[in-house]
Parts: sequence; structure tokens; C-alpha cells
Amino acid sequence: MKCIYCQHTKLYELKSGQMKCAKCKKKFSEKKIKTDLKIMEYFCENFTVNEASKKLFINYITLKKRYEFFRQLIANYLEKAYQNKQIIEYDEYIYLEKSKKKVKENIFDAQNFLTLAYDDKVYNLLMPNLNKYKNQFLDNNIEEVYFKEFSKFMMRNKISKTKKRENRITQFWLFFEESILKYKGVRSENFFYYLKEIEFKFNYSKEMQKEILAELYQNSL
Repeated sequence: MKCIYCQHTKLYELKSGQMKCAKCKKKFSEKKIKTDLKIMEYFCENFTVNEASKKLFINYITLKKRYEFFRQLIANYLEKAYQNKQIIEYDEYIYLEKSKKKVKENIFDAQNFLTLAYDDKVYNLLMPNLNKYKNQFLDNNIEEVYFKEFSKFMMRNKISKTKKRENRITQFWLFFEESILKYKGVRSENFFYYLKEIEFKFNYSKEMQKEILAELYQNSL
């Protein structure tokens, strides 16, 4: 085994079970790293936290924290990968959980993002939603106006999607709608990271996902 920090081959095993590098003197847990790499594999294979927890016999909270950490690494990676790219086309998308669509007040929970296509990949820019204005709209009794406008937009959006030629953007939207369902509801404050996870999995094959994430993980140690 090599040192995860400097790749030096001479290591010492400590009484604590950790390994110590003879060159850079840094310590690390081989067991923890192997566990993280296994969790990473399940993450890329689209196992939910609950499914991975049962398969790996690891505490749910521990798995959840590792998944969240992976999503943060991915989000940062995608931001850097997108820089200085030539945009081919872009379009706007509004997402609202199916269970919320029949209640007009729920329009404030909708997530609005811009999908940009470049180099056969997509990049998503999450736009501000109306949730922070919800109480103000309700107090002023003008939510009906926004509900009607939102309904018209959703109808136009639905028609345009069915008539528009298939491209990377529309392919991503379909992939997104299928992928987000397995989470059975995502909190608004976490939506950005789930969106970026789905973007990552759309842009790269599973093998590439594992390679990229493993490298990001190693660089984070």
C-alpha cells in the first residue's frame, strides 16, 4: 500500500490501527478509506442511502453524511469543469413534485433552473425560487395571480417539450425527472446538490464517475 498523501511506499502500522508514512509523517486509516471507496461505489451505482446502509451494514446517518460529502465534491468539480466552455444552447425548466401540483400555494416550492448544453454535456444553474416571498404573497391575497401565471407557464412548457426536437437538454430533463423520484422528496435547501449529482451522472458513465470521484476524494484527504 502507498501513502494516500505522497504515494511513498514505506508505511508503519500504529497501535491504533492507523498507517503512518515514513516520508511525510501523515497518518490515515486504511479501513476508513476502503469503507469510503465501497460507499462511493454504491453511490455511483445509484443505491439510495437506505439501500446502501442495508447492503453494507453501515449506520444510516454515517452513510447519509458520506453521500452529502460526495455531492459537495461533485458540485465543486462541475463548477470548475464548466468554466470557459462554449455554450451551444440553453433552456429553462421548472420542477415541482407531482404530489404538490394540485395545491396552488405550492407554486412557491417549485425549483427553477437553467440547463445549458456544451461539449455533449449539460450544466445547470439553479435560479432563486419564490419561497421566501410566500408569506408576503399570501398576506396580500395575490397568490391566485401567480398560480394562474405559473399554470400557463407549465402548460406552455409541457407543449414546447413535446414538440421540440430531442437534444441534450431535453434528454437531461427526462433523466432528471426519472432520477429525482427515487429520493421521495428533496428539501429545498438540499436541492442544488441533488441537481448536481444528477447532472454528474448524466454527463459521465459509471466508470468515469467512479474514477473522477475517487480522485476528488483522494485530493480531499
